[in-house]
Amino acid sequence: MPRLLVVHHTPSPALQAVLEAVREGVALVDDVEPVLRPALSAGAADLLAADGVLLGTPANIGYMSGALKHFFDTVYYPCLEATAGLPFGVYVHGNDDTAGALRSIERITGALRWKQVAAPLSLTGAPGPADLEACRELAATVAVSL
Repeated sequence: MPRLLVVHHTPSPALQAVLEAVREGVALVDDVEPVLRPALSAGAADLLAADGVLLGTPANIGYMSGALKHFFDTVYYPCLEATAGLPFGVYVHGNDDTAGALRSIERITGALRWKQVAAPLSLTGAPGPADLEACRELAATVAVSL
């Protein structure tokens, strides 16, 4: 069964709602095992065991969270060759801007040579019903690509 690794930093109620919607979206796809790992505890073994990855982070002062950056720092060299072509998606939540966070994630995933299989999801402010549905769709799209 394909395994989707969801690496997330979820420090707020808004991001918790987003994570729950992501979990629901993966559940819509038969025969995909979701593995949710906080970014500070996810590591190379998790990534190497995954068939795809969904990244989730708040936008902090124009950048991804330090927790997600720590994940990338931890897995970059051990996984560089083995994960080339890995399908991935990303969601970023910010109070008013997510562009810098998305750019930084794009640079790192590009260097890792991962394959983006869904448009990045940028959320600002309190997530409403349409935002949560977009999270479900993103997760399902990434899961289907496995």
